[in-house]
Amino acid sequence: MKQTEAYQRLMEKGIRPSLQRIAIMDWLINHPTHPTIEDVYKGLADSIPTLSKTTVYNTLRMLSEHNAAQMITIDEHRVCYDGNIKSHVHFYCKNCGKVIDFFGEPAPTVEPGKEIEGNIVLEEQLYYRGICAECAKKGAKSPLKETVH
Repeated sequence: MKQTEAYQRLMEKGIRPSLQRIAIMDWLINHPTHPTIEDVYKGLADSIPTLSKTTVYNTLRMLSEHNAAQMITIDEHRVCYDGNIKSHVHFYCKNCGKVIDFFGEPAPTVEPGKEIEGNIVLEEQLYYRGICAECAKKGAKSPLKETVH
């Protein structure tokens, strides 16, 4: 099932599967919450007692370098990871810090490896910043709606 999806993703991307790599890839696929290294570690530490934060860090970095996962650096204070490698847009809430996937928004159509004016595209990331619907319902205000006197 999903474990097979993780194994297949690793194989497709030329990554030698190991128990820990499969578990980390599987966790990313099944937790589309844009987790940090700490989140992944906490999510797997009980089921893999020998897992270290260093292994999680190195594995997530390798997954992003091989395009098996996306490294998201929207927030300057943390790095998140996304197991969804299909082209899509992210939304970052400046109030709560949540990262949300937008699949209805058009994402860039430039594929990695394409050359534009002599520049070779390696990856693409498109994101919006604002106030998420949940925070807006709780009364968080957009700075754009505030008037300056």
